[in-house]
Amino acid sequence: METLGGSLFAVAGAGESHGPAITTIVFGCPPGLELSREAIQPYLDRRRPGSNKLGTPRRESDKLILLSGVYNEDVDQLLGPEVTTHVNGEATSSPSYEAGITTGEPIAALVLSAAKRSADYDQLAGPRGEVRPGHTDLVKHFKAQGFEDPRGGGRSSYRSTISDVIGGSVARLFLASTFGTVFLSSIYRVGSLEASVRLSERVEELVSSSEAGKVMTTAQVGELEDQLADADLYSLDAEFATRAKELITQTRKAGDSIGAAIEIVAVNVPPLLGEPLYDSLKLRLMGALGGLHAVQFCEIGSGQEVVSRKGSENNDPIRSSGYQSNHHGGLLGGVTTGMPIVCRVGFKPTSSIALPQQSVRNDLTEIDFELQKGRHDPCVGVRAGVTLESRLAIELMDATLAHQARRINPGDFKLF
Repeated sequence: METLGGSLFAVAGAGESHGPAITTIVFGCPPGLELSREAIQPYLDRRRPGSNKLGTPRRESDKLILLSGVYNEDVDQLLGPEVTTHVNGEATSSPSYEAGITTGEPIAALVLSAAKRSADYDQLAGPRGEVRPGHTDLVKHFKAQGFEDPRGGGRSSYRSTISDVIGGSVARLFLASTFGTVFLSSIYRVGSLEASVRLSERVEELVSSSEAGKVMTTAQVGELEDQLADADLYSLDAEFATRAKELITQTRKAGDSIGAAIEIVAVNVPPLLGEPLYDSLKLRLMGALGGLHAVQFCEIGSGQEVVSRKGSENNDPIRSSGYQSNHHGGLLGGVTTGMPIVCRVGFKPTSSIALPQQSVRNDLTEIDFELQKGRHDPCVGVRAGVTLESRLAIELMDATLAHQARRINPGDFKLF
């Protein structure tokens, strides 16, 4: 059974790239959080296909439908878009939820898939189906004993990350309302191009100069978010974003694809979350971020740069006001320090490309493969930042609830 998160806060998803819809259930959100479609939709808009000209040409509206887990005494505010089914000529309609207060029960959500061209994938279907090099086609064919859904990559499609973003949105809204925690990401590398402005460095400057105890203000966060959204792709370095846009466009025209790397930063993180060993937050973050589609590396803090340093250079000085630098990336022994959590992940080039390649059919007959049809991202990293932010938020949410479980208040266990 697949779930994202832990035993206290978790997200389950179902649905394939060309199925009717992606369904999501979010478990463990505490009662009392104000939650609305309007609050979640912007994150889905960042993720959806067609949101960026550098991504896939597939166009989906990806409008969220909330089905459970919230309540509002003002029923008019609770009621949202109407959902209608037609079965055997009979129409059944019911309003979904627009906004309410979480009840502590599972939150269910639905996002329909409409812009499908399933015939584009006939080339991959059946025992004689052709295999895309670098994709999951061959391993999924044998794992599913020949019964896989080849359309759009099935469950291996990036479309399945809709559930990540919905669950992550619930987590980030809770953490923001409780601690002021904010999640940001910035593309810092595309192919051989590298940004000269790093999100982690900018955040560290702001945190170091903070007069509010190593936290960032709402105004500072808003300014960073505006800079990220204004660039040609989601990056803090606008000049790099322009050059990267040109490179991705040229790569697409050549029928090829290219890799990218993204930095993810969580600020205003509560300290003391996580465990030191088998349930280390570092372990969970590297699994959650590194396990996302097409990710080939994941590092925390200074990452691989620490290998060339001495301890005297890498240790973060401590004063009574807190840590004075952040080489550890907000985690020591798998436990948060209160400093920003800094992670970086690298994506391989998209596997589906138009150029000829050596491959096989599902029956292992050798072929010269050429992709006949399909709509694919030339650079997977272009739309991936919000999903990485969401996965980080989910793991922090679970760790927050686990830490709170250590602090038992008998007053919370009274009924009368």
